[in-house]
Amino acid sequence: MKFLIGLLLIVGGAVALSLVAGAGNGYVLLVQPPYRIELSLNLLSMLGLSGFAALYALLHLVFYTLRLPQKVYQFKTEQHRKEAQSVLLESLHALAEGRYGKAEKTAARALELGEAPELSALVAARAAHKLKNYSRRDFYLAEAERLAPDFEVARLLSQAELLLDERRYAQALVALQQLDRAESKHLPALHLELKVRRHLGNWEQVFSLIQQLEKRDAIEPVQAQQLKSHAHEALLESKGHDREELLDYWKKIPEGDRLDSRLATLAVRAFIAAGDGPTAARIVEMSLTKRWDSELARLYGECAGEDTLKQLQQAEYWLLQHHGDAGLLLSLGNLCLRQELWGKAQNYLEASLSVAPSSAAHLALAKVAEHLGNAEEVSRRYRQSLELALQQR
Repeated sequence: MKFLIGLLLIVGGAVALSLVAGAGNGYVLLVQPPYRIELSLNLLSMLGLSGFAALYALLHLVFYTLRLPQKVYQFKTEQHRKEAQSVLLESLHALAEGRYGKAEKTAARALELGEAPELSALVAARAAHKLKNYSRRDFYLAEAERLAPDFEVARLLSQAELLLDERRYAQALVALQQLDRAESKHLPALHLELKVRRHLGNWEQVFSLIQQLEKRDAIEPVQAQQLKSHAHEALLESKGHDREELLDYWKKIPEGDRLDSRLATLAVRAFIAAGDGPTAARIVEMSLTKRWDSELARLYGECAGEDTLKQLQQAEYWLLQHHGDAGLLLSLGNLCLRQELWGKAQNYLEASLSVAPSSAAHLALAKVAEHLGNAEEVSRRYRQSLELALQQR
């Protein structure tokens, strides 16, 4: 449609021009002695228009020639940019597909071409890391810092993650601490630091990080509870050499966590090892009140409490509801031994063995036989205790 309109305008213009030219009968006389030139007005007009067109074309050619180097530069730059983008995209595809050699090569090429140096360097670093070429990985990370200092968060996050994967936990923590100054509330950084602190055994900091993540709803409740329990267990174990320190820490643990059977079991063993039987006995009693656990019931007999007779009465009360629990029967036998109730101890220990054979029950029965002066029985019980202990390793 536009072509037809343009064609009509051209034809109309030509017709109009021919009519005007045909109607004109004027002339122009040019005198430059001794010359006289006489031209028709139409011819002079045509010559003027032709001259203007020629001058315009000449000037356009001059300006085009002057701008030609710039246009060539822009064209080459655009081609360079397209090539760099293509190479970077190729490196990302190779990295995603697990072709790490190609990913590193193409990312290095993109880095040379200057395309997104922060991204190109990090892609190359990850690829080199996967190839276990750690020196080249560190080189690319250094290039990322040199060429793109403003992209500190991405670089430090990648550096910490790669160092963590290499199990260089102290160096990963240093990178995260630098990131902390740059962006202290970055969620991925908090998750990474949580992993690093766990590996380093910085359990107090683990609690702090879990609290920060919980406040931002950035961690699953089940996972948070598991991590807290693991941290409590590690701290209980580390503080087990000092009764006062152990007791102070136990009191700081929330009551809900203290009633957890696994944590309570670890605490009981720690207090027994520290020589604090009364505290260990109270922990067993509190935990079993909430939830029954056979292992805790077994440990109750090892807790040298302030009143053994009272412990015995408590264990016998539990037996009314858990009469077939081997751990509880073993505890009753040990408590009876402490009270020197030899016959009763023997009955409980043999009942425990009938439910589940254990090295501890045979060892306790050896003590009963030793008190009764039955040397052959003592030898037999010690042998059975040793055999079971070796089997249970």
